[in-house]
Amino acid sequence: MALLDATASTAAIYLFLVAALRLLSRRQLGQLTVIDLVVVLVLGSTVETSMIHGDTSLSVGLASAATLLIMNGLMTVVFLRHPRLSHLVNGGPILLVNHGQVVEEHLRRAGLTDADLLEALRSQGYDDPADVRAAVLETDGTVSVIPDHH
Repeated sequence: MALLDATASTAAIYLFLVAALRLLSRRQLGQLTVIDLVVVLVLGSTVETSMIHGDTSLSVGLASAATLLIMNGLMTVVFLRHPRLSHLVNGGPILLVNHGQVVEEHLRRAGLTDADLLEALRSQGYDDPADVRAAVLETDGTVSVIPDHH
């Protein structure tokens, strides 16, 4: 019964965390700050006991880990079959620079600062948003840059 309880708890916590993290943060994995990383680590530690109901046996831990991996695999299959659901959970690309102009509303919605944007542009070899036709925050957290060829 402990294995079934751990599996059910782990599945419920997985779904809760996916929904909560999606609603509370637009930052993608590639955009994790030190604080974001600490939150993820603490979340893991915090929910561990809930997933395994205080049972620290190896079998319960393995059942919990397997449930997380299976749930993640199932979510991937669901997202492949239902792109709208994937977009709802994972979000879509966000235009950050449009014809050399920073789209401030999109930057705020993505949870990024001007400094974050400038850093991303510099990493692509651009010093100024004016040199960029478009900069897009992709769903994987990277920033794609299309140069402006005046």
